[in-house]
Amino acid sequence: MRLEPTARSQELRERLLDFMAEKVYPAEAVYREQIVASGDPHLHPPVMEELKAAARERGLWNLFHPDPQYGPGLTTLEYAPLAEIMGRSLIGPEATNCSAPDTGNMEVLTLFADERQRQQWLEPLLAGTIRSAFCMTEPEVASADPTGVRLRIDRDGDDYVLNGRKWWVTNAYHKNCAVFLVFGRTGDEDLPRHRRHSIVAVPADTPGIHLRRALPVFGYQDPEGHAEIEFIDVRVPVGNIIGAEGDGFLIGQARLGPGRIHHCMRSVGMAERALELMCARASARSTYGRAIADNANIRDWIAESRVDIEMLRLMILRTAWLMDTAGNKEARTEIAAIKVAAPRIALRVLDRAIQVHGACGVGDDVPLAAMWAFQRTLRIADGPDEVHKRLLAQRELDRIAG
Repeated sequence: MRLEPTARSQELRERLLDFMAEKVYPAEAVYREQIVASGDPHLHPPVMEELKAAARERGLWNLFHPDPQYGPGLTTLEYAPLAEIMGRSLIGPEATNCSAPDTGNMEVLTLFADERQRQQWLEPLLAGTIRSAFCMTEPEVASADPTGVRLRIDRDGDDYVLNGRKWWVTNAYHKNCAVFLVFGRTGDEDLPRHRRHSIVAVPADTPGIHLRRALPVFGYQDPEGHAEIEFIDVRVPVGNIIGAEGDGFLIGQARLGPGRIHHCMRSVGMAERALELMCARASARSTYGRAIADNANIRDWIAESRVDIEMLRLMILRTAWLMDTAGNKEARTEIAAIKVAAPRIALRVLDRAIQVHGACGVGDDVPLAAMWAFQRTLRIADGPDEVHKRLLAQRELDRIAG
């Protein structure tokens, strides 16, 4: 197992570090100020388009995509240190067209869409001229088990008609969101549980789509929004189905593996930045006549944070290597393990950094509180901890049983 960076990954890493330092970090305050000044919590700040243009000019675009015709064609292992760097800022991934849920949707369209669908939605997503959303979670069911999803996708002649409700639809309030990939039920009990669902592409301006409310995350209204959406007699052509009827569960699972590890990679970056901010604050502030950093408990937090981050990074790199060499299916257990570990470790480091910052840490002068809210949500998003631990426990029980 070789985990050292390749020459092209290292070269992109150096360029990306420069881009983050020169463009992204200075833009964070501007991004926030533009939203506040507008009075619209879902404003798409103009500074983001400036960052995207700069990223494209520097060749830092679609770094996540494994297909060389759409990006640099990196392996999962090569992409890991780059995703980590982008994750150091909450606006870094969008600036490089590497943000969820678009990355997962682009991979779905690459793998399963037909030529017309790719031209209509994949190409503008790759160009960064539109954004997208993925509609799976529902308020009435435990969506950790997607086979229970109830939204109906019923065939009516040359159309599919959608009826039902979704929520936590990320990106739905982004002004550039042009298409929803909607996971819903096309089959009944006469079919196997994993063949009852399909995914259809629904243009965001289709009649019958009602954005009922924007859902806050721990009090934050993210600019791209997390919507509760009601679909009432929404009609789309039959040709908008992704893959074939009954493929929804399989496509969804193919989407989630890379999405989960990308989240985990970015979690390492958030933890690294939190540790840097913690050290800087502890060194700059004094209490009772000495620097905070001189206190034994603070030094213990700093040391433990370094140990935590290094363990997590190695877990993720090994998982990335396994995905590249054995495939996503063979890496299911490792993906589950890092999905449990990453937000927990990042939260631990962020909590220490917030404590060192005192009152400043819970405000928005530093990104720690917003990062904490994001990481706490990640213990639920893309499958809650309990689902992943169930898989891990079953794997261990099977192994011991022989």
